[in-house]
Amino acid sequence: MTDPLAPLVTLTGVEDAVRAARDAVDAVHRHPANRRGWPATAAEASVRAARASAALDGGEASIPTSGEVTDPVLAGALRIAESIGPLLPVWQRAPLQALARLHVLAAADLLPDEELGRPRAVRGVSGRLDLLARLVAGGTSVPGPILVAVVHGELLTLAPFTAANGVVARAAARLTAVSTGLDPKSLTVPEVFYLRHLSRYREAAGGFGAGDRDAVAAWLHLCCAAIESGAREAVSIADAALTP
Repeated sequence: MTDPLAPLVTLTGVEDAVRAARDAVDAVHRHPANRRGWPATAAEASVRAARASAALDGGEASIPTSGEVTDPVLAGALRIAESIGPLLPVWQRAPLQALARLHVLAAADLLPDEELGRPRAVRGVSGRLDLLARLVAGGTSVPGPILVAVVHGELLTLAPFTAANGVVARAAARLTAVSTGLDPKSLTVPEVFYLRHLSRYREAAGGFGAGDRDAVAAWLHLCCAAIESGAREAVSIADAALTP
């Protein structure tokens, strides 16, 4: 069968961008702090990712000193952060089930119970989610950074739920980075890059949704740049872990 994502690899500059992203992540995993102490650095990366993801959706970016999080968007992002590991096998086996669970976690304080985990009843949403699920479950052999970008972009622009789509899309991208072996320990924090380049992020996502060849290439390049930047963020976390 023809790989539906294979043409993306041939887009201008994508192979080089993918290689640079992979090399940056591989270097992070070789960092001395991540050889044995990676659970601690991964936990810090997870919290930073949740805070940035929440801010991207209009939520609070800071955790109160009291530790009590009242902002519903941040609370949802933090719930997801704690669930990435347990959800990984579900994501690999039954992506739609994992998506539903991500939405329940993200939107628990935003929507009534009957809307949690349920995609919008809009024409085309169900079919596109099914196609995305097939890709995640082994329907493509493209490099990890490309599948991460496709999952992220498709969920962001499709907006399958009535709320919390951004938080869900970025969480699904993290799961994909782990499941493809791109970032198996979930050490990187690309979400910080997206927050720092918010206008560019939104514009590129819109271009991806429109489907223009050059715009899709621009989205792939942006996501690879975010992975590289997220790897640098991970290095700073690892360096701090080695500081007495």
